[in-house]
Order: sequence, then C-alpha cells, then structure tokens
Amino acid sequence: MHVLLPFLLPLVFLIFPVEAFASEAGVSLVDSWVGTSSLVVFAIAYLLVMSEEVIHLRKSKPVLVAAGLIWLFIAMFYHGSDQQHLVTDAFRHNLLEFAELMLFLLVAMTYINAMEERRLFDALRAWLVSKNLTYRKLFWLTGALAFVISPIADNLTTALLMCAVVTKVAKGNSRFINLACINIVVAANAGGAFSPFGDITTLMVWQKGLVEFSQFFALMVPSLVNAVIPAAIISLFIGNEVVQASDEKVEMKRGAKRIVLLFLFTVATAVMVHSLFHLPPVMGMMTGLGYLQFFGFFLRKTLARSLHRKALSAIQHGDDARLRSLGSIVPFDVFNRVARAEWDTLLFFYGVVICVGGLGFIGYLELASNLMYNNWDATYANIAVGVLSAIVDNIPVMFAVLTMEPSMSLGQWLLVTLTAGVGGSMLSIGSAAGVALMGQARGHYTFISHLRWSPVIALGYLASVACHIWLNGSLF
Repeated sequence: MHVLLPFLLPLVFLIFPVEAFASEAGVSLVDSWVGTSSLVVFAIAYLLVMSEEVIHLRKSKPVLVAAGLIWLFIAMFYHGSDQQHLVTDAFRHNLLEFAELMLFLLVAMTYINAMEERRLFDALRAWLVSKNLTYRKLFWLTGALAFVISPIADNLTTALLMCAVVTKVAKGNSRFINLACINIVVAANAGGAFSPFGDITTLMVWQKGLVEFSQFFALMVPSLVNAVIPAAIISLFIGNEVVQASDEKVEMKRGAKRIVLLFLFTVATAVMVHSLFHLPPVMGMMTGLGYLQFFGFFLRKTLARSLHRKALSAIQHGDDARLRSLGSIVPFDVFNRVARAEWDTLLFFYGVVICVGGLGFIGYLELASNLMYNNWDATYANIAVGVLSAIVDNIPVMFAVLTMEPSMSLGQWLLVTLTAGVGGSMLSIGSAAGVALMGQARGHYTFISHLRWSPVIALGYLASVACHIWLNGSLF
C-alpha cells in the first residue's frame, strides 16, 4: 500500500504546463488553493498508509480523514455559489459507486469467512501437509492452487491460505518459505486478474460494465504465462528433498461443502442478473447473502438432532475424544461472519474512492488522462499503469483510470485490467497479497528478498502483456 502518485503529479505539473483542464463542475481547480491543499492532504495520507508496518496505524484512518478534508475544501470553494449542487451530486455519485462495490465485497468476505469457520481451509492445509511431497513439488502445488483458488476466493485470502500451508510444512526452512511466498503472491495476483471475484480492480471494471463476465476469461492464458515464467525460473533454485509429512487430522464442520455450493450459486446469480437483466451484480450477491442466512437458520434448527446422532455414533465406536469435542460445537451465525469481514480494507477502499473522486472533480484526473491517454499510445499507457501499481496500490490506480474513462477498445480495457492486476507482483508492497504475507511470514519473506526476484517477475509481466496482445489482437 505504498505510494508515488502524490509525488509524481506535482512533477508532471512542473514539466507539462497546466492548461484549462475542466473539472466535473466545468472549472478547473488545479491551480487554486483547493487543488494544492487537496494534493498535499492526499500525499500526507498516503505517506501514513505507506508507514503502516512501522507506526502500526491502520491504513483506513488517514484516507478517511483525507477524503473528508478534500471534499470539505471543494464545498468551501463553491459555498454560496449557484454551482454548489454540483458538489453534492458528485459526492453522492462517488458514494453510490463505493456502496455497490462495498456490499459486493462484504458478501464475498462473509462467504469466505463462513468457509474458514467451517474449517474448509484447515482441511485443505492438513491434506497437503499429509502428503510426502518434495520441496519442488510443494512449490509448484501451492502456486497452482493459488492460481486456481484466487479467481473465486480473491487473491488476498488465497495467498494467506497458501502461506499458512507453506509455513506449516516447511517449518524452519526460511529459504524455501521465502521463495514459495514469492511464487504464491505472483500466482494469486495472476489468478485474480481474469475473474471479477479475484481482485477488487477486476470487480471495479466488471461493475462499471466495461468488460462482460465471460470476456475476462480472455486473460486466462496471459495470466497463466505471468505466473508460470517466474515460477519455472525460481523452481530451479529449489531442491528435491522430501518434506516431512504430518498426521494432523482436520474434520470439516457440518455444512462446509454446502456453503461452497451456495457461494457458487451466489456467483451464478450475480452473473445472471447482470448479464441477462442488466442489473448491478451487487443485487445478486445480496440475494446470495440471503441464501447463506437461510442455510444458517437450517443449521441452527437442526443442530441438536445432528449432535445427538454424532454422540450416539461416538459412543458406539468408543471415541471419547470425538464425544468431548461435540460439547464445544456452537451454532453457525451469519452475522458473526459479517462482523469478521476485513473492515479496515473496506474503509480504506471507501477513503480511496472518495479521495480519487475528489481529485477527479478538481481536475487532476483529466490532466492525467490527457497526459497519458492523449499524448501516449494506449498500450504504453496501460503498461505504465501496471508498473505504477507495483509502487502505488492498484485500487487507486484502477479507480483513477475508470474515473478518467478514456476511449479504448475492449482489448485495451482487458490489457489495463491485466496490468493493474499482475503489475503489483513486481514488488512485495505492490499488492495486498504481498503486504499480508510480509506480516504472516515475518522474517522469512521480506521486501528485499522479493526485490531480488523482481527482474524475473518483470519478465513474466512483459511476457503476459505480449501474450495478450498476440492472443487477443482481434479485440484491439
């Protein structure tokens, strides 16, 4: 979650003269005190976000304050004028965009937390640990699973799950954990790039209606190229020693598999209402939350009968350990799962959307759009977006591009979706998955250790871009 944009924009204004770029209100505020103050506030907020790991200040706090201040500056400028209503309308428009995405993400997070509570991910981890795998096979298997799971469960959740597997299996082998974490970050980001459910940036593009659900799958092969090339090179530096297996047993809780099916049905509902009836996907997701609530009601109502049946089975088989464990089972509660959603991420997302919306109203985004998409070829501009997302978090970068909404072909929109999704893999700070793993695998996976492999990851990045342009050339 680190930043360069607040420092690049002033440099751009020094190099390129600021002409009369119109804001949403019809008047550019870039040269006014509002424009300067807002940019300074945004820069300070992102400096604090960048320092989260050092000062332990949650990333949502500075951007929430910055969002309020930026729009307060704008409102003060237009206070008492006949254009004051434009400020209110613009803020409400930004708030509506956030609300749709936030509710969508909230449902997805609730389902993922429900699967975690039912011990689905623990069972997967235990299964992997029980196999007599070599380190190289474990490297490839965790990377492959990260690529396959992230389009459904999102890249952050997937990366954390696979990292838990690696640190459990390879305890003490710091070098392997480091290389496996790099591979997991790259694979999870690549897998999330060809699905609206894999990353917030792809979800934003889908919600905006610029790319249809089925069209994202055109990025599957380029995303695979992005993941495989670095993995193939890094795997050459991993030995073939056999990992010590574990006999850990994990029993999934009742309803785990059915919750997975409900989630898939929820995804299908969201896709259907958007594709067939042109309704926002969030409507389908919220309906899917209702599915989970009904199923939670069913689990609570039938809990006593289920416990009685399991207790009888445990007594018949003389399984005292299982009988004791039944006493610790608590009813499934959907609202506990909602409460465990990543609220700091959701509030950070709110702050980013509102901040970028305010900068767009002032006129900065139109300035950036004219610089990048009018003076450069769209392909080079979209590749630059991916490189920038390795330094700046990809959420504000993609939201800025969507707010600019440059006139581009489907192939170019797919390209910027790909580059924003996988570009963050070039640095550990460039994606939520990388930042999270630096905390989870502290001491094993660091910024510097990832940086050593950045040229290899960049090779995969360029290869994926070339693959997309070659494979999907008809879409440009």
